[in-house]
Amino acid sequence: MSSSVPPPRTATSWRVLLVEDESMVAMLLEDILAELGYEIVGPVAWVDKAVAMARGDALDAAILDVNLNGQEVYPVAEALAARGIPFVFATGYGHGGLRPPYGDRPTLPKPFRLRDVQAVLARLRHEAEAGRR
Repeated sequence: MSSSVPPPRTATSWRVLLVEDESMVAMLLEDILAELGYEIVGPVAWVDKAVAMARGDALDAAILDVNLNGQEVYPVAEALAARGIPFVFATGYGHGGLRPPYGDRPTLPKPFRLRDVQAVLARLRHEAEAGRR
């Protein structure tokens, strides 16, 4: 019997856009994402390039540094939200550092720990899969 519901996705089939301007931070996140089995898109350090990728690339989720080279990442968040792609903000300021309407979005605290990245991406995956049902 065939079902219209796609099979659950594994971490290795999830493409995560990494938007981060600090090279050491980006390398740490790349290592963590690779260890968890995610396919990494990026890292991208410029808002314009990240917006273009958010609008057109095949993506399943994104990790967005709030401040990219002095520019806020919110245009990238808007492009992802318009496509229904889940994302998390990476910030050292917590939810209080997010401007409306993004205060309810998940945050990934800096400095990063593997278990925090794993937990927030698991949450995004769970929410995305629940939305498909």
